[in-house]
Amino acid sequence: MKKLVFLLIITLSVYLISCNNSGNGELVGVSRKSKPFYQPDPFGMVFVPQGSFTLGVGDQDIAYAFVHEPKTISVSAFYMDETEITNDEYRQFVFWVRDSTARRILGDIRPDEFLIEQNEKTGEIYDPPYLNWDSDVEWNSDEQDIRDALDEMYIPEHERYFRKKEIDARKLFYEYYWVDLHAAAKKDYTEEANSEYASFQNRPQGLRDRSVFVRKELISVYPDTLSWIHDYTYSFNDPMTEKYFWHPAYNFYPVVGVNWKQARAFCVWRTELLNSYLKSRKGETGVSEFRLPSESEWEWAARGGYNNNPYPWGGPYTRNEKGCFLANFKPLRGNYIDDGGIRTVIVAHYPPNDFGLYDMAGNVSEWTNSAYDPASYNFTWDMNPNYTYNAKDDDSPAMKRKVIRGGSWKDIAYYLQVTTRDYEYQDTAKCYIGFRCVLPYLGRNKDDNPSKSSRVYN
Repeated sequence: MKKLVFLLIITLSVYLISCNNSGNGELVGVSRKSKPFYQPDPFGMVFVPQGSFTLGVGDQDIAYAFVHEPKTISVSAFYMDETEITNDEYRQFVFWVRDSTARRILGDIRPDEFLIEQNEKTGEIYDPPYLNWDSDVEWNSDEQDIRDALDEMYIPEHERYFRKKEIDARKLFYEYYWVDLHAAAKKDYTEEANSEYASFQNRPQGLRDRSVFVRKELISVYPDTLSWIHDYTYSFNDPMTEKYFWHPAYNFYPVVGVNWKQARAFCVWRTELLNSYLKSRKGETGVSEFRLPSESEWEWAARGGYNNNPYPWGGPYTRNEKGCFLANFKPLRGNYIDDGGIRTVIVAHYPPNDFGLYDMAGNVSEWTNSAYDPASYNFTWDMNPNYTYNAKDDDSPAMKRKVIRGGSWKDIAYYLQVTTRDYEYQDTAKCYIGFRCVLPYLGRNKDDNPSKSSRVYN
């Protein structure tokens, strides 16, 4: 009797499995019964459609720089921040790093309160343990052990300005890991080229240990507030060093003093922030990664759908029909205030381009993901072109150049043109360079799911 029941259960299980997976003997794939995919518009971002355009100058190369060399390219669709990242938004990143650092410190004395070492449901041990964000950090706690532990996050007493107790920005670091796909895509490695890969030079491509392609980054996240002074030595910009990043009057001004590495770290943190929420609250796997735009993506977005326009607003002039300037830059012979601002101004102060993007010209220049090479238009592909190089600290300065675009409050009109290329070194922060993020468009929404009887995917 027991054997009969057992065989009956096995037979029923096989029948149910075959019914669920067979598709009546037809090739139907494995995702027909899965939850339909839907990619909502990210908050604060606008959709930039795919398109083809002429990358580079559409008119005379006034500076005779020979770094444009027009080329027809195609760019995939993506989402882009409608404005540059503001001081208020970047402070969220700084606060997160500050609070996570505090929780790691407090986890040494109170692990049960500030760390999650084990999954309560599965019993899985976390090594290293996760931070418990449900526990509040009491910066002014009455408990002596907490006060003593948090003291190491503050500036030492002998360094304090007017005895003011402040968080030591030198201790705010963001640690993350990323996979060097460009290195992994190479077929062969020799000891002369890179000793790190020497042990894999005779192995088949599919058998390599991918851990050697994982890179660790430890980035100081606090912006260089002194950039207002060291960028312009003989100018009274001292008040900006203390007020610009922290004062509420500048909450919605573009963040500056952030180098390329810090901007990229912000993108990684933003990705983890959203993915963690989606996984914990909705059970979703998350979205693609936020990142800096490539040079070609930035130019396509700045053009607003036009092909040969010199400025984001489409026209050949920096004023509208009423004589008002259309961006924040250095007009005329240095009359900075004639456009409405002497330095940076609040984001979205001027009208957007036809894609809905603000300040693609002027206010602050913007970091891109691309490395700078005068001839890169010649050797990059004509679909989503992007020249990148992961420069190391000991590389020559020329290898650390990253493309910046858009011009800033201190630039003349030439640098506001959508085709003008400029660069800055990746480990350098300036008071006139900010950034914005992009997010890849995955190509389908909830209305594009195929019918159950059709293999056609629109």
